[in-house]
Amino acid sequence: MALENSPDAPIPVGRVSQLIGGWINRLGAVWVEGQITQLSRRPGAGVVFLTLRDTSQDVSLSVTCYRAAFDPVAELVTEGSRVVLHAKPEWYGPRGTLSLRAAEIRLVGLGDLLARLELLKRTLGAEGLFAAERKRPLPFLPQCVGLVTGRASAAERDVLQNAQRRWPAVRFEVRNVPVQGVHAVPEVIAAVKELDEHPEVDVIIIARGGGSVEDLLPFSDEQLVRAVAAARTPVVSAIGHEPDQPLLDYVADLRASTPTDAAKRVVPDVREELARVHGLRDRARHGIRARLERERGGLEAVRSRPVLAAPHRMVDERAAQLAALLERSRRTLDHRLDRAASELAHTLARVVALSPAATLQRGYAVLQREDGAVVRDPAQVGAGDALRARVAEGEFAVTVVTAPQD
Repeated sequence: MALENSPDAPIPVGRVSQLIGGWINRLGAVWVEGQITQLSRRPGAGVVFLTLRDTSQDVSLSVTCYRAAFDPVAELVTEGSRVVLHAKPEWYGPRGTLSLRAAEIRLVGLGDLLARLELLKRTLGAEGLFAAERKRPLPFLPQCVGLVTGRASAAERDVLQNAQRRWPAVRFEVRNVPVQGVHAVPEVIAAVKELDEHPEVDVIIIARGGGSVEDLLPFSDEQLVRAVAAARTPVVSAIGHEPDQPLLDYVADLRASTPTDAAKRVVPDVREELARVHGLRDRARHGIRARLERERGGLEAVRSRPVLAAPHRMVDERAAQLAALLERSRRTLDHRLDRAASELAHTLARVVALSPAATLQRGYAVLQREDGAVVRDPAQVGAGDALRARVAEGEFAVTVVTAPQD
């Protein structure tokens, strides 16, 4: 039931602490996994004090354990050990602190770790985080490389020296973080996110030297794997040596066998690229020379043809053909003109021979009545009719004296 309280009737601190303790006491015992960061064994005390930290997040809880529960693992447990303990939450009212009362402590063995990693690997793989189609290609020549590694570590030295030896102009944004222990996962995640948001970083390398399975466990953490999968910048995993394969190798866009291999994969070798450029330039020159020789040979073949060897010859041949055609046209035209003149003379002679004037020249006359009609029949005129007579040299009037007879 909700407590009745108000600014005028507040609840005392002790009562609040009692209520919290009552709620926590109703919780049952739980199995908890974490890493021991502090271990206090006070001489003569029957209680051992531990600080248990989450391996992926910056969260820790105090743990108290009676000697009877701690002594069976006292020789095996140290600071940094991963343990699973059976404990019940407890609230200490006077100080208002929460702790766990451990009744049993178990070390996490290598077999258990590998089994859990395999189960996590299958789970993440089923979600598609390891799929090949989601992996992005690395840029050919990154201008700036992000590097997440331990401070002053051999991995950092190997990456920087080999990369700058291969391509001296490459720049790095280095983030030094713990690469093992309880602080490794959250700080590596923070460094990856920071470099992923950096506007100049083209690729990110996460590098660490070799170590035991337990040392490399932070790079199989689920939170780190998901953070790398969510990154927009291509990520290269360079953890341990060739046999080491943390889960980061599966989610990264490229897995390098060692930090040195990562440097070789991320930046090209300037000597190899120069040799490739020289080779391509030589091939281009050879191709251009071959093309020029081929074109020169073709040009010589064209120039050796008669049409180009003696170009005036074609003009002379065409001039002779033109002269022949011109002479032929002239002869044809003269012939046609002569024939036309002859035909015209014959036609003129026929016209002259058949013309009325020629008939009048032979002594004939044409009689016309006053209306201009030509008299062709004697019956067309009568006695006393006035007619006009037209002869070769002129005309004159005549009068019909005697009527024509039938």
